[in-house]
This record gives sequence, structure tokens and C-alpha cells, in this order.
Amino acid sequence: MDEDLEARLRAALADTGTDPGIDTDELVGLGCDLADAGHQRQALTCFQRAVALGSQWVWFNVGNTLRELQRPTEAVEAYHQAIAAGETDAWLNLGHVLEGLGDLAGAMDAYRGAAVRGEQPEGYVQLAHLLHEQGEPEQAGAALARAVESGYLPAVALAARWRWERTRDTTDPVLEEQLRAGAGVDGSARADLAALLLARGRRSEALEQLQLGAKLGQRECWLPLGNLLAGDDLAGADPPGGPGGLGDHEPAAGGSELVDEVAAEEAYRAGIAAGDAWCHHNLALLLLERGDVRGAEAHLLAGAAAGDELAQQAWQDLHRED
Repeated sequence: MDEDLEARLRAALADTGTDPGIDTDELVGLGCDLADAGHQRQALTCFQRAVALGSQWVWFNVGNTLRELQRPTEAVEAYHQAIAAGETDAWLNLGHVLEGLGDLAGAMDAYRGAAVRGEQPEGYVQLAHLLHEQGEPEQAGAALARAVESGYLPAVALAARWRWERTRDTTDPVLEEQLRAGAGVDGSARADLAALLLARGRRSEALEQLQLGAKLGQRECWLPLGNLLAGDDLAGADPPGGPGGLGDHEPAAGGSELVDEVAAEEAYRAGIAAGDAWCHHNLALLLLERGDVRGAEAHLLAGAAAGDELAQQAWQDLHRED
């Protein structure tokens, strides 16, 4: 802890809390600074003292800090206290914690609270995700539509992604527009946009979109970028849609000018570094084509360890006796 934070904390803790003139805003500010610096326990002390001095809305900060400290049950209670004090921003975080605890019904109620009482469109988005996962696509779509109506771009992106996933309609006149609108806030929407452009024969535009997404730090773009650079005509947004067997990269017709295996390898490695474990499988296939069996094995094992069934199957295929 730096000297300034330590001095401020020492002064705050030295105060008995009996002076009615104590500045609770200063306590909250100190707590936020401590939390930002990673000192969650000391931040919690400041927030709890502010609550004790009458600032009930600070229960929201208490809940956030308890969540960071991996104390979700206590965080739930703190968020309820914050909501009772009129802090409507707490609804959304309450939903996240309840979802993590497996209380999906409670989480959906909290997300509805965030959307309706807190006027946060993200509440509708999170509610839509849960309804979709529970096999309620119509209800999910209705919830998402409420957020789309407000112009909330993450909702626009998700709605377009679901539409593309459901229809794969390359003739849809509005789908490209919707995916473009969401691409700036959702890497998966940009990857889907690239897949749509590719399906329409606009490979150069697809490449440009994926390169832009990669530059912007959108992890979801690295895998389809590598696929496209490797000449794989299945380049798309869905990880399971990648190459399904050993050595089955097939350059798409008319796309040879876009094939660059060195750049493809760099894209896959960048995806791995960004946390996309699916890239291990596709990088392994590229290495196998070059005869680097040992390198391919390492990546297939890494992908399998991360839960990629394609990597597991490819590793088994590689070692299956004729």
C-alpha cells in the first residue's frame, strides 16, 4: 500500500466515528481507492463504517467488495440492503451473484429488477441469456427486444448473433447492418459479420473485419482470422465450426490470394495468448501440415485439457494404429 493510502486509512481508522461531521463521502472515496489498488479488506472496513454512519446506499459498495472477496452469500444480503435504500444499480450485481450461486430464478428476478426498476437495459440482456439457456427462446427474444428498443448496442449485437445463428440467411437484407452495428461492442458479432461477408463472397471485407477486431482486442476474431488466412473456407464465428479432422484445411475457391500460413499461425498463437483455447486445435492442424508432429501434439493436448473435444479427437486420431 502506498504512503498516501496508508496515511488516509490510518486517519480514518483512528476516528471513533462519533463525530456527526464526519465526511462519509471521503470514507467512500478512500474505500474506492483502496479497492482499485487491490486492498479489498481495508476497503470493506471503510464502506462498512460509512454505512454505520448512516449512508445506507453504501451497502452497494459493501456488496461489490464482498463479491471480490469471494463471499457471495454476504454480498447478496448487502445488495438487498442497498436496494432497500434505493440503490437500483444493485439489482444487476445481485443477479450476477445469484446466478453464480445457482439461484437462477432469483437471478432472473434480479435482472428484471435491473431492467424495470433500475432502467438498465443490460438487465434485459442478462435475462435473455438465462432464458435462452433454459430453453425459452421466445421469452429470451422478447426480453432482448426490450433492450434493443432502447438502442443498447450489446443487445443489438446479441440479437443479430442469434438471428444469424438461427437462420444462416445470407440474403437477409438487414442482418449485415445489425451485425455491423454491434461489432464495435461484441467480438462475436464482428466474427459473425465476417462469416456473413465470407458467405457472400466478400473475402477481402471479411479479412478486414477480423483484422480490425483483432487490433481492437476482440478475442473472438483471432480464430476465424487464422482460419481465413490458412485458406479454410469454414472461417466463421462458431468455434465448433472449425476444422474437424487432421489436416483438413481446404483453401476456398478464389481465395488463394488471402492464404498466408505464417500469418495464420501468428493469429492462432495470438488467440491462445488471449485465452481462446479453441486455437490450439487449429494451430495443431497447421503444424501437422508442416510435419511438426511434436508441436502439434503439444497443442492438441493443451486444447483437450481445456475441454475442446475436437482437439481430443484429433489427438486420438493421430495416435490411432492403422
